[in-house]
Amino acid sequence: MSLVVLVTIPPERAHELARILVAERLAGCVNVVGGLHSVYRWDGDVAEDPESLLIIKTTGERYPELEARVRSVHPYEVPEIIALPFDRALPEFQSWLLASTSLSGT
Repeated sequence: MSLVVLVTIPPERAHELARILVAERLAGCVNVVGGLHSVYRWDGDVAEDPESLLIIKTTGERYPELEARVRSVHPYEVPEIIALPFDRALPEFQSWLLASTSLSGT
């Protein structure tokens, strides 16, 4: 199974986390989407902050390590980490994703 994982993060930390995930083969690709403005409830109040959205492509096999790594680097107490499975994609993309996240480094 392949996954798209969505993570919001402060803009100044987005590229750092994206590079870590790809370098450690936890993700095949991470798109960094800037310019978000999030409005959310935290500690009983409504808060607003600028954020970036990471669109992370990975596999179900690598997800537990990816989640743990995001939590270890992410500055938020409760980071937004949402995994969406997909089973349909260009076959060549699926093959590339598997190779890119393989621990054998092929």
